[in-house]
Parts: sequence; structure tokens; C-alpha cells
Amino acid sequence: MKHLFLILSILFTFTTHMFAQIATLTSPDGKLNLQFHVVEGQPQYSVEYEGKTILEQSPLGIVTNEGDFSTNLTYKSHQTTSVEKNYTQDKIKQSHIRYEANKMVVSLEDAKQRGLNIEFQVSNNNVAFRYELPQWGERRACVVEKEATGFKFPESTTTFLSPMMGAMGAFARTSPSYESGYTNDEPVGKPTHGNLGYVFPGLFRIGDDGWALISETGVTSQYCASHLSDGTREGLYHVAFPDMRQNNGFGSNGAQLSLPGFTPWRTITVGSSLKPIVETTIPFDLVEPLYEPSREYQYGRGTWSWIVWQDQSMNWNDQVKYIDLAAEMGYEYILIDALWDTNIGYEKMEELISYANSKNVDVFLWYNSNGGFNDAPQGPRNRLSSSIARKEEMKWLKKVGVKGLKVDFFGGDKQETMRFYEDILSDANDYGLMIIFHGCTLPRGWERMYPNFVGSEAVLASEMLIFSQDVREKEAFYATLHPFIRNSVASMEFGGVFMNKFLNRGNSRGQQRLTTDVFQIATGILFQNPVQMFALTPNNLTDAPATLINFMKEIPTTWNETLYIDGYPGKYSVIARRHGEQWYIAGVNALEEPLELELSLPMVAGKKVSIYSDNSNREAVVNSSKINHNGKVKVTLLPRGGFVIKQ
Repeated sequence: MKHLFLILSILFTFTTHMFAQIATLTSPDGKLNLQFHVVEGQPQYSVEYEGKTILEQSPLGIVTNEGDFSTNLTYKSHQTTSVEKNYTQDKIKQSHIRYEANKMVVSLEDAKQRGLNIEFQVSNNNVAFRYELPQWGERRACVVEKEATGFKFPESTTTFLSPMMGAMGAFARTSPSYESGYTNDEPVGKPTHGNLGYVFPGLFRIGDDGWALISETGVTSQYCASHLSDGTREGLYHVAFPDMRQNNGFGSNGAQLSLPGFTPWRTITVGSSLKPIVETTIPFDLVEPLYEPSREYQYGRGTWSWIVWQDQSMNWNDQVKYIDLAAEMGYEYILIDALWDTNIGYEKMEELISYANSKNVDVFLWYNSNGGFNDAPQGPRNRLSSSIARKEEMKWLKKVGVKGLKVDFFGGDKQETMRFYEDILSDANDYGLMIIFHGCTLPRGWERMYPNFVGSEAVLASEMLIFSQDVREKEAFYATLHPFIRNSVASMEFGGVFMNKFLNRGNSRGQQRLTTDVFQIATGILFQNPVQMFALTPNNLTDAPATLINFMKEIPTTWNETLYIDGYPGKYSVIARRHGEQWYIAGVNALEEPLELELSLPMVAGKKVSIYSDNSNREAVVNSSKINHNGKVKVTLLPRGGFVIKQ
């Protein structure tokens, strides 16, 4: 008995030394569990879902110019409470959202008795956390130099990750712009070229135990954007700050904070299937609007000549053709892209805007963001890069009736660049202008934070189908990834749905499209953005199937509900979206063989629908059908083909 007591005493002493404190936080439904530890002075956490390990013990903490708050910390206390929020949002995947979570704030101290708080929120299928830095004595400001934050996955995990692009590369030294490919079910720990890491979001499959999507939200001018480091063979990925070489080497690669201050939220969406990944609203649940909209912004569809007709179309006559196309399609907008300032001119642009308005079409204009941080030559240049020029330009834009801007070429995630994004958005709202960003970073909760923000590219988007044979060959592969990764956390201004067989003005030879027409309209449903400029051309009114043109005349860009139906990243995806009372179910196939699926679609059970599919000649066919009362539907997707069911 004495020996047993001694052994237990040793174990107790060892345990209290190794694990100074353990605090647990569980989701409202009891399935998702987070444990917080302090291990030899280092804060750590782990995550389980339905009793299965999603994240092993992973490091927490930050390093500032005032001290290291990732080691030699002492646990002081923790407090728990609950969070409830109901809100509406008209430009994300859902319109009415109820957020419920359990919240825990853990208080730590360093050797100098300076505090650090970590706030956790655990909702059904989501873990979120951020750091709170209180005021330290007379210190009311600090610089966060790096984070110790990590995500340690079991070694059996595989990854779906997009590598961070190198700084000051690509076209006119405009990278990084979140336009890389993806790993595809590869083991953890594969290094990127140059050890640059991976952009958010990152998708991880934990064998047969579940899925996890890692991202961040709530990034404003008060912090830098971050990304994932290269992983170790043991499955550990860290939060990494921007490469100092971005933006021509100018600016910081940390974050300057006023104290007390908060970092952005790190988010982990977890599920036994991909359903919670597709349907999550966590990027928006954790943030609030930063200002009131100056007017009621209207979302919708648009045409743009540049995507297929390119630079040569930046002239009066071609823009008139695309305005007429938008009017014929019933679209709300035309995007007039780069070089309009020299090829059309400001004075003639006023006339062109008046012509568009006479056709009930409103105008977005393209702008180059750059001042001194890249070499992109397209104009208008240097009109948005300073406060004085920007306000002068926006005053003119409001006067002539422009409704929005597409701002291009950012190439960095530094805090200075985040401030630039925010300045553009805030000033634009003062003048009633919507903003789309292109050649840019991932939006991190911005749809809710900035009322006039209406989307970002931040993906290997439609323009690369024009420029790259490799991307054309992988179009279906990438399309099956986006609903589960990039488009899951933010709106995605893709600019697709091509009806041209050849992706050029002649439409007779050259860049041949390898996907079917029905695949193309399916991506119009799969890819979500409240303002979407489609890649239709004037000739499509006569050379594309009339049934598909009619479909595109009615396609919505805002959704009240989004549901995961089926799919596997890189193989196939099937998503359902509801606009008002009308359901659209769309799917695409990236496999090399036909795919037969039996889908459960209770939302259209017993209802009449139109089914768009590919025949054996890869041509579009449309059939009317009444769905069985059990909601079961069998569909066949050809390789690089798709389907749409429209209620």
C-alpha cells in the first residue's frame, strides 16, 4: 500500500508539473471538445470531435517586442459563458444565421506578471480563438512579431492546400495573389518551394475520423493577414506572418497594436463529413459591421469584355456591344476593365455610362491599385493609392453614376496592405461605391465587416483558363475543390461561365475549352459571389444553346440557403442553393470516367424541376421531371461534365 501511495504521489506531482491546468470547452451539441493545457509554461490546446482526435496538443502564444508570451507562462484563471447571436446577411451563403457557442477566456501571466488572455468560442462544428493583450502598466502599444499558434494533426492526415506565391513575382511583380493550385490528398509535411507555406483556408482530412478547415477572420487595418507555414512530418503547421519581401520590401511583417487589443480570430471548422465545411458561417459569426452603408447596395450579374476579348476590346464600339449584351440578358452591370482611361477617356466614359444607364445597365470600372509597390502598367494608375487622389476620383465616379470599382494588383498581406484595403472600402462607401478586389488576398469576414465589399478573386480564376493550357486541363479538378475550400470561407469573384468553345474572340480555334456547356452553368451555381461578372460574349446569343442562355438570364447571385449534398475534393462536388423559394442543385465531375450518383434531395421532393445534363455527345439537354416524394434522384455526370436541377 505504501508503494502504491508513493507511485500515485509521484504521478500526481509529475502530472501537475507537466499539466499545470486543464480547462475544457464543449460545443452546445456536446460533439466538439476543446481542451486547454499549460505544459511546462507553454499554453497548448487539443480538439476532439465525437471522441476522435482532430488536433493533437498544439501550441499557442505570441511574441511581442515587449516580451515572449508563448513560454514560461502561468495559468491564473478561466471563465466560461455562452454566446448567442441572430443576424441577417444578404451577400453570403445564408441569409438568416443563428450563432450559438460556448465561450471561455483563459488568463495567463508571464514572469513579470504581465497578462495575456486567450478567448475561445466553440460552436457546433467550429472552434475559434484569438488573443487579447491587455494594457501592461504604462505600455499602451506593442508590436506582435510572430505567433506560436499551431495546428498539429495526426500523422495519418492528408492535405488540400494552396501554396503561398513568392513575393514580387508573376505579372509585373504583383504576387502573391492567392492564385496557386492545390495539394491533392497528400500527406502532411510536404514543403512548398522556398518554404513559403500555404494560404488560408487549408483543408485537412484526418483519415476516416473527420475533416477540418483552417482559416482566419476579422482581419482589419489593425493587424496583418497571416497564412500557414510549411508543415512538419509530425503534422504541425504554424500561423506565419507575411514575407518581408512583399510590396517591394517596404513595410512591416508583424502587427502594431494599441493596448488593450485583439488579434484576428483563428477558426477550425470540423465535421465527420464535408457538410459542416460547406455550410459554415463562422467567418461572419465572429465579426460585426465596421460602418453603416451609405446607401442600399444592389447585387447582381454583369458582362465584361476583357475576359475573352482581352485588351483589344477596350474601345467604345466593343463596350457598347457588351452593354447591349447585358441589356439583352437582363443583367444589372457591365464591368469596363483596364485601359479605359486611355482608350476611351474620361469625357467619353461619361457618355458611355449614360448610354449604359439608358439600357438599364449600371457600370463597374477597373482601377490599378498601385502606387509604388509593383510594375503593373495598366491604367488608371495612381488614382487610388493616396487619400487625396482617391477621394477626388471617387467624387467624379459618384457624379457620373458609376456603381462600383474592381481594384487590381495588391500583392501582399502586410498590415500596411490591410490598411490600404480598408481605406479603399471606407472611402468608397462614403461615395456609394461597391468594391471588388482582384489580384488580392483572401477576404477574412469582410462581407459582414464592410457593407460595400462585394467580393474578391483570390483564386486561380477564369483569366487563367485563357492563359494556361494546364489550367484548362485542370478546370474540372479545381472546380471540385473551391466549394469545399476557398469559397467555403468567403465570396469568390470567379468571372466564369464560358459559352465559347474556344476562349478567344474568334471562337473557332486556339484555347479550346475542355468542359461541357452544362459544366459551365453548374459553376454559376457552385461558385458564390453577390456580384458576378460572367464570361458570356455577344456571339453567344446566337451560337450557344438557347436553353442555356435562358438559364443564364435567370441565374441569381445571392442565396438564402446553401447545403452540402455530396462530393469529394478533387473528384466531384454537388451543392444545393436556395434563392427565395427556388432551389438550384448543381454538380460537376473531375474524374476521367462517368460518375453515377443517387442523391437525396428532400428540398425538391414531389416537385416539378428542370434537369440540365450532358448527352453522350457532350451536348446540353434539358428535361422536365417530377421528383419522387422520397426525394431520391439518380444523375450521371460525364467526365468534365455536370448537371443542374432547377426547381
